[in-house]
Amino acid sequence: MSPDTRDATAAAERWGLFRSGEGLMMGTVVSAAVIAATAGHVDSTAQLALAIGATTLVYWLAHLHAATIGEAVRHHMHPMATLRASLSHTWTVAAASLLPLAVLLLAAALGAGLGTASWIALWATVALLAFYSYLAGRRGGLGIRDSVVCAAAGCGLGLVAAALKAGLH
Repeated sequence: MSPDTRDATAAAERWGLFRSGEGLMMGTVVSAAVIAATAGHVDSTAQLALAIGATTLVYWLAHLHAATIGEAVRHHMHPMATLRASLSHTWTVAAASLLPLAVLLLAAALGAGLGTASWIALWATVALLAFYSYLAGRRGGLGIRDSVVCAAAGCGLGLVAAALKAGLH
């Protein structure tokens, strides 16, 4: 491993991106589901962005609570003693919504209507899920072929959300 790769790996680990990768997946799936379920029921991109942000925040708080309580019970500690570690482990659930939100807002800023911007953001979540899944496979020691299978599974999650959107709207 080159020094640059070691530095990048160390920086990513400081932020908890490797140990909290499931948070990226969960936050991205939640964003996709919100886009799919709500895009046809709001009047503006701002309302959709608020729905994505608020829903992801609620899911993150639920995940944070569950992680904090679970660690407290597992280690026979007061929940406040496990809160910091849980924050470090779960923050990626909330952060994962930022990319789909940015894509949605950028598409709208470039002139896309609500329907088009929501589809662009939804397809971005499909690509992100495939990318995160591929990286997880590679990080887990899988070869390229098996990592592509992981990517296909991640992509499949996003496609379920796209099918939901198509079916609802």
